[in-house]
Formats: sequence, structure tokens, C-alpha cells
Amino acid sequence: MNAVADNSPALVPGKVVLDELVEARGPWSAVVEAGDVLTIVDLDGNQAVDCILYAAHDTGTRYSAAATIAGQGSIFLTTGSILRADSGRELMTVVADEVGVHDTIGGACSQESNTLRYGQHTHEQHACVENFLIEGAKWELGKKDLVSNINWFMNVPVDPDGALGIVDGLSAPGKRVALRAEVDTLVLVSNCPQINNPCNGFNPTPVRMIVTRPEARA
Repeated sequence: MNAVADNSPALVPGKVVLDELVEARGPWSAVVEAGDVLTIVDLDGNQAVDCILYAAHDTGTRYSAAATIAGQGSIFLTTGSILRADSGRELMTVVADEVGVHDTIGGACSQESNTLRYGQHTHEQHACVENFLIEGAKWELGKKDLVSNINWFMNVPVDPDGALGIVDGLSAPGKRVALRAEVDTLVLVSNCPQINNPCNGFNPTPVRMIVTRPEARA
């Protein structure tokens, strides 16, 4: 991951406190302080960004797909969605969204799931679970700390019979989603390396992570 120096395309204006590029297939993490806003920029379009959230000062409090879905009555995320822990505690809120649909149920690819879905020849391919473990180790998080994740920009439609599909994303180059931290939040990301389904257009690309501090907090 590399610092980015040009003008910030953050969805919520304010003082830029972090601006970094996450390389294709790479992991990333940062603590976003309460009140600050993280903008995720899909630079080239059609790139899935896997994400898990933890309360920074109590990582036992972590994102729950079930609590989030139940709280909003929808399996998809967009503006107004509140990302909750299993206790119902609010971790982050989607405050702006240029795509309109983000996935909560598709999960994260792993070497094991790649083998099951796509064949033994994929077993050695790098995957999101491995990214989460590499990056999580920096925060003393291990495999037991991984939970169901969010897939920003990923399109997972559900058929009437309940079957899931992973299809071409609805994003496009430069599309953004912005998340306001309701508590100091550790954001753990895998910029998905998947090349076996259309979630990345079979070609993983970089994304940009920008944290702004709105004027009211500056």
C-alpha cells in the first residue's frame, strides 16, 4: 500500500487524515476514529473489496452480518445502512454511496473454497482469508477472530429459489462508498485477489482508501 499525493476524491469533505492506495490483491487496515469518514474508491471499476470491522479498543466487538441484516431488513448495503456488532452496537454507517448495492452474504474466498468451487489447481492461489490473516496479525487477530465480511462493490443477486450468484459488479471506474465511524473502528480489508469468478472482472485492480475528518471535528 502506498501514499497518494494528488487531490482527494473523498465523498465527505474535510481534513484528509489518511490517503493510501491498496494494490491489487493486497491487504490493508487502519483505525478510523469516531466521527471520521472512510471513502473507498473503486479506481478501475468492478473490484470487490472484502472488509471486516472491529471496535478498535475491544476487538471482541466486531461486525455481524446477521445483526446488520436484521437491523435494516435487507441483505444489501447502501446509504443509510448501519453496520452493527452482534450486540447491536453501531460500528459504522454508510453515509454516501455511488453504487447502491453492496454484498453482505457472499463471504470471503479462501484456498479451501477456491478448491471446492473451481478445482484442485486453484488451491495455491492467494485468497481473501489469507489476506485477513496476514493483516490481522498486525493487530493480534487470528483465525478465530475472523467473522462474516462485507463485500464492497460486489454484486451477489439472490434468485427467487434462494440460490446465490456472483456476477459482474455494478460499479464503474471511480465509484465510491463512504463510511462514518460511530466508534473508533479497526477496518480490516482484503482487496480481493479472486480471478475465478466475475467479482473482479477476472482481473484484480487497486483501490484507494481516504479518511477525512469533517469540519465539525477538525
